Amino acid sequence: MTLADILMLIAVICIWSLLLINIILIVAGYLYYMQIENQPVPPIKGEPPFVSIMVPAHNEGKVITQTVESLLALDYPHDRYEIIVINDNSSDNSRELLAKLQAKYPERQLIVLNTDAVTGGKGKSNALNLGFKLSRGELIAIYDADNTPEKKALLYLVAEITQDPGLGAVIGKFRTRNRNANLLTRFINIETLSFQWMAQAGRWKLFKLCTIPGTNFLMRREIVERIGGWDVKAIAEDTEISFRIYLMGYKIKFQPKSVTWEQEPQTVKVWFKQRTRWAKGNIYVIVKNIPLLFHPDARRIRFDICYFLSIYFLLLTSLVMSDLLLILHALGYVSTTIASFSSFLWVLAITLFIVGTFITLITEKGEMRLSNVWIIVLMYVSYCQMWMVVAAYGMYTYLKDVIFKREAKWYKTERF
Repeated sequence: MTLADILMLIAVICIWSLLLINIILIVAGYLYYMQIENQPVPPIKGEPPFVSIMVPAHNEGKVITQTVESLLALDYPHDRYEIIVINDNSSDNSRELLAKLQAKYPERQLIVLNTDAVTGGKGKSNALNLGFKLSRGELIAIYDADNTPEKKALLYLVAEITQDPGLGAVIGKFRTRNRNANLLTRFINIETLSFQWMAQAGRWKLFKLCTIPGTNFLMRREIVERIGGWDVKAIAEDTEISFRIYLMGYKIKFQPKSVTWEQEPQTVKVWFKQRTRWAKGNIYVIVKNIPLLFHPDARRIRFDICYFLSIYFLLLTSLVMSDLLLILHALGYVSTTIASFSSFLWVLAITLFIVGTFITLITEKGEMRLSNVWIIVLMYVSYCQMWMVVAAYGMYTYLKDVIFKREAKWYKTERF
């Protein structure tokens, strides 16, 4: 067996191991969706707790009015929640728009914190820490500045957390509001439903494990107080705080009936910057928490640490290596006896990707369209390959920041 054969075999084993894990998560997630489809969300146990909704916003004038008015219209007792918008060193018309909203709804608990370059402008984690100092709620909810949550989104989250004192947080899901804008947003819509929410559902079903998203989630105030707030060095603050919640012995539950709609990037340039930030932020969290693999209290998060390690390191390396070897074999530069077998597995993997992704879409109303099959095929040969570039570039920028001891910069997604 040649060196090329050995490398190809290692790559194939790694890719298929992760593919099988993903298939298991899809099946478990599908079962969870079917299980709760006809189950009503439990009612709030006891008196509705007071909730502080925090909205970090930097130059969000294009979307902030719609977001705040959606939050004001939530189906939750109006005297039992407050909205804190952290207008974080914005240079657009956000301050004026928020002042108009305060004047329009004087009877509501709408608080606006305007920061400057000294106190703010340091990223989402810093903005949340500033807003938390003003909050009064025993429960803390976070929504991004481009979100329009459905009326019962908050109610469902609160209902779940009041049922179980062992829950430290409850997460809902976000959907793509502008999914029909162009082909890129259709790809993002499928990615969100298949590789974020179906995986979350599968992990909850199998391991009672979830990762907090950046928006539409609720957690107990005492958690934020005990961990000392958000890590300002973490640009993927959602993943980072999830690990800390599990270390405290709490669980995080996924309630897919709580839905918010958000605006996704409509250009490749904006998408690339956003996803690179996500990749770099997740790599930071992984590296920071690798020692927890050997920590006796970290049993619940070992799967997630290994899973993220596999996605950002093992899978990326294996995909690049196998593709490179196949290309070099086709060009005659290397010889591998398992190239044809590897090609067969590659075709089979694509088929499973298409079938698995399509199955996840049929759990959502309005997504049961045969045309999605062709979108998924096109997504594999384009969007998924772009992800490899994003992951590699995220790794490169992370290492560069570490080597040159530079502070990671938080990139705010451009709105449309």
